[in-house]
Amino acid sequence: MSDPLIKRALVSVSDKTGIVDFCRELVSLGVEIFSTGGTLKTLQDAGLKAASISTITGFPEIMDGRVKTLHPKIHGGLLAVRNNPDHSAQAIENGISFIDMVVVNLYPFEATVAKPDVSFEDAIENIDIGGPSMLRSAAKNNESVTVLTDSADYAGVLAEMRAGGGATLRSTRLRLALKVFELTSRYDRAIAGYLSKAAGTEVAAAESMTVQLEKELGMRYGENPHQSAGFYRLTDADGTRSFADYFEKLHGKELSYNNMLDIAAAGGLIEEFRGEDPSVVIIKHTNPCGVAQAPTLLEAWKRAFSTDTQAPFGGIIAFNRPLDMETAKAVNAIFTEILIAPAYEEGVLDMLMKKKDRRLLVQTGALPKGGWEFKSTPFGMLVQERDSRIATRDELKVVTKRQPTEEELGDLMFAWKICKHIKSNTILYVRNRQTYGVGAGQMSRVDSSKIARWKASEVNLDLHGSVVASDAFFPFADGLLAAAEAGVTAVIQPGGSIRDNEVIEAADANNLAMVFTGMRHFKH
Repeated sequence: MSDPLIKRALVSVSDKTGIVDFCRELVSLGVEIFSTGGTLKTLQDAGLKAASISTITGFPEIMDGRVKTLHPKIHGGLLAVRNNPDHSAQAIENGISFIDMVVVNLYPFEATVAKPDVSFEDAIENIDIGGPSMLRSAAKNNESVTVLTDSADYAGVLAEMRAGGGATLRSTRLRLALKVFELTSRYDRAIAGYLSKAAGTEVAAAESMTVQLEKELGMRYGENPHQSAGFYRLTDADGTRSFADYFEKLHGKELSYNNMLDIAAAGGLIEEFRGEDPSVVIIKHTNPCGVAQAPTLLEAWKRAFSTDTQAPFGGIIAFNRPLDMETAKAVNAIFTEILIAPAYEEGVLDMLMKKKDRRLLVQTGALPKGGWEFKSTPFGMLVQERDSRIATRDELKVVTKRQPTEEELGDLMFAWKICKHIKSNTILYVRNRQTYGVGAGQMSRVDSSKIARWKASEVNLDLHGSVVASDAFFPFADGLLAAAEAGVTAVIQPGGSIRDNEVIEAADANNLAMVFTGMRHFKH
């Protein structure tokens, strides 16, 4: 079958980007245009010849536009197999004319429900019914019908029509049909996700999930040069998330696979201090190697860097304040892979851009905290609710005879926010809102404690008067006793061990204050 000429087009778009120019070109190619509602008005106001869909159906748009395209003369014109004599005969018998092109994009359901004040009624009204139906009919009959959902495809289709005497290529129609089913699948999952939340069933993982991945950024390779990789925007029941939604790269060479992991780690941790005092996070291989808060960003940087003066080289640094010149000059003294800030003060970018390879990012918005987290295995996919909660002061349970002081409580809460973002097993020492020693990712919690103490001694940080955080309970008193020997005065941990009483007794014997959060933060 030869490529059919496009003689009649049905145009009905919510996003009208480029639609007038596109339809003007269609008209110049001899295409007859039929349209609906606001799209029809837009085309006619632009002086284009376009007819109402009602001239095809012989029926008015009714029920506030809910019913206008759900009609046999529309779907028959889309679904008829052109070289099937029976289909052609039935079309003639029922007064159905073929429709060769559909240009439709859908009501903005995802954008609507993303609004913080959206009502349930508004959400329901933005569920498109006729649009997906027309798209699916046109896409199913892609052998004969060209279907467009994306204004980015307008120019290419017009070029093909000019070259093909008014026809498109079969390969193009198939590619555009694929985009339809990807779109409608994502659209349906967004609706299902919203209704699930409205019904109060969003906490449990669904029996089945539809996830769409679209390549957003190319990666030169994965964790190692022999591994191919890419970064994909993710669409699931919670909507679409992409790198460009939250970050803008201003300078530097392309981002790598490992860079993206570190950006996620740095962004997630600096979010814990959004709106708080000036804070600096230094990340290396997804683990924080230095974190601090201070009255100024420069002081926070100096204190974070002093935690570990070796690991920050080649690291990723995130700030919760616009990066000022004084701090930028201090940071510029060492080699760093990536800097992330909500803004850069005047002149800072010019100075930092002198190092050509270093990436400079602006974090344009708060990262989403909820939703689902996906991790692949060779034998399937793990799905879990994102670890977005953090215990508050009011939720802490003091289990020792001695109550923590206000200063200790401040450090304990600071440590707990960071502890959540360190690989297990985690032991973290903090003093005056500064990390003093970080022990991460060890098979034994005692080993993590030893490493944290050793790291502190390497930079001459005295642990006396510090507090300690553990991402999970102390299974034995030995871990707590090691902290006490180092000079710790207060402890924060989830609790929940069968030997909690033994650990509490050890704390009391060493005059330590200890609080339980009742919530652990394993991070594998």
